[in-house]
Amino acid sequence: MLECALVRSLLLSFLLVSACLLPAAAETIHLKNGRSILADSVREANGHIEYQIGDDTYAVAKASVDHIDTGGAPPRAGGSTVKDAVPISTPNEDISRSAEVADKLIRDGHVDEQAIAAVEKIGSNELSAAAYFVAARFEYQQGSRDSARRYLEHSLSFRPDDAAILDLYVATLIKLGRAKEAVAYGERATRVAPNSADSFYLLGSAYFFSDRTADAVRAWKRSLELRPDANVRAALERAERESSAESSFTESDTSHFNFHYEGGQTSDQLRRQIVEALETHYNELVGELGITPRDSISVSLYTNQAYFDVTQAPAWSAALNDGKLRIPVEGLTGVTSSLSQVLKHELAHSFIREITRNRCPAWLNEGIAQEVEARSTSSYGSRLARLYAAQRQVPLSALEGGWTNLSSAEAGLAYAEGLAAVEYIRDTYGMSDVTRILKRLGEGASTEVALRGTIHGGYADLEEGIAAYLKKNYGP
Repeated sequence: MLECALVRSLLLSFLLVSACLLPAAAETIHLKNGRSILADSVREANGHIEYQIGDDTYAVAKASVDHIDTGGAPPRAGGSTVKDAVPISTPNEDISRSAEVADKLIRDGHVDEQAIAAVEKIGSNELSAAAYFVAARFEYQQGSRDSARRYLEHSLSFRPDDAAILDLYVATLIKLGRAKEAVAYGERATRVAPNSADSFYLLGSAYFFSDRTADAVRAWKRSLELRPDANVRAALERAERESSAESSFTESDTSHFNFHYEGGQTSDQLRRQIVEALETHYNELVGELGITPRDSISVSLYTNQAYFDVTQAPAWSAALNDGKLRIPVEGLTGVTSSLSQVLKHELAHSFIREITRNRCPAWLNEGIAQEVEARSTSSYGSRLARLYAAQRQVPLSALEGGWTNLSSAEAGLAYAEGLAAVEYIRDTYGMSDVTRILKRLGEGASTEVALRGTIHGGYADLEEGIAAYLKKNYGP
């Protein structure tokens, strides 16, 4: 049966690898499957190894134990990050005369609008384009992608065929989740600069996120012909895996989704039920998160092997949203409750990406995705409360990046903390404040600033609030 990745992670982390969640333990049980359990005390009884963690007692079969060590401290789950499936880097190209205006436009960490107006009054299209370009690049690097977009549109009005401006505009639109709009500008950039590796890379990225994988492959191959680059090579390999896996796929569209599937692996009944479930969840999320995604959402249904071949996802993953929903459905004949939860969880990431312009920290992203699928910390709240009481949790600030490099135990802890954080904010301030944090992130605020502007406290205050919330609800 298909289960949500977080369910597997939490079960493994809280029931088998509880060491990640608890204060320093006295003994470590090493299982033959490679996992470890850290416990306060261990003893043998009736063919089992019994162990105690806090007030709770558990047991595993003696035959599954390799050996037991005395002493040691539990490992800490790290904030390992990975790059996006297709990273979008800031183009490094400059445009003519930008150096003449750069020093005049940025003051005290902000764009000086009056300085831009003064440059524009000179009446030079070249200088005006440069001024708006410099302002756009600054805002892009600060994470204010909407502001960057507006400045770039002004810049393009003065120099519509400047490849550097076009490249930065393409990167900005992709970051804003508007890849389909970016395609035309990427194509124009490659016509203007047919020997620019950067332009072809960005065009390929626009194609990829517009569900035009074959076109992305061609663009990235051209980029590599012009200049070898590890990021482009990795993106191309991923797109080629997807093209190979989906070469015999059928495509169909609904009002909100573009589906890719292999007819022999998915029955008409299963596909119909998946469509119905996704459309239901889509309408629910519109109400819950207060936004409607601008573009149709791509959904690929895979066999289990094809899923892992295409995504290179960790073993604990049961679905993935990397801009496209990728769902393994092998062996299923209908939408189970578990699959329905997976679908809503992964779909929520698309909504969150839209609201935040792809700027949401992973702990908040995953916490909200769990909350909307009606998950709860209740089954492991007491252990999590003890973890926070002992100040042994992983700081949320260390869980901002991607999690696919984490082990199942580390991922379980990360998911648990993310959900606890969202539950605390929801129950203390209201779900509306959760969505306000997302909107502030989308406006370019850092996580710390978004938190302070909404719940009036930064990361340190949030950690203290979660600890008190867990103690109140789950004690002691």
